[in-house]
Amino acid sequence: MLEDESGVSQQPVVRRTWAPRGQTPVLHHTGANWKRLSVAAALAFRWDGRRTRLYFQTHPGTYTDTTLIPFLRALKRHFRRQRVVLIWDGLGAHKSARMARYLALQQPWLHVERLPAYAPELNPVELLWGNLKARELANLCPADIAALRHPVRSGCGRIRRAPALPFAFLRHAGLGFGHECHAN
Repeated sequence: MLEDESGVSQQPVVRRTWAPRGQTPVLHHTGANWKRLSVAAALAFRWDGRRTRLYFQTHPGTYTDTTLIPFLRALKRHFRRQRVVLIWDGLGAHKSARMARYLALQQPWLHVERLPAYAPELNPVELLWGNLKARELANLCPADIAALRHPVRSGCGRIRRAPALPFAFLRHAGLGFGHECHAN
């Protein structure tokens, strides 16, 4: 399972779009509002490459060790009696003393590995963020951060319904199973 966090705000992710000739598209947004909605996501791949799952959670503000631990607890409920290898980056919340204590208690089911420093291109979840921001969040000017939850949920739902997409993210990151992956 690979995990990462990202933030979205009321500032639009500006992307090229279509408009009738002579009618330049204009985005109307709230200005310099930097309130954020953070999203934690985990892409889980079955050991044999036959299945993938996407888990995500939104949180107003930024993720900290205190707010990431409930996300890990929720993941544990999805993996009853299964061992999981969690791969994530070196975010401060991932390396804190509080997180280390929590992870030490999770060893029967959870083994953690860190990605190399400054290597976001190795995490397929980064490609998930790019896909989400290029589709559901592109040119979106929400009135408040609560209005961001629906497009995030919608985009994650779209990715869940396209099982080949997470495998494409995995391959693009240069990772794989050593054989052709077939999503079921």
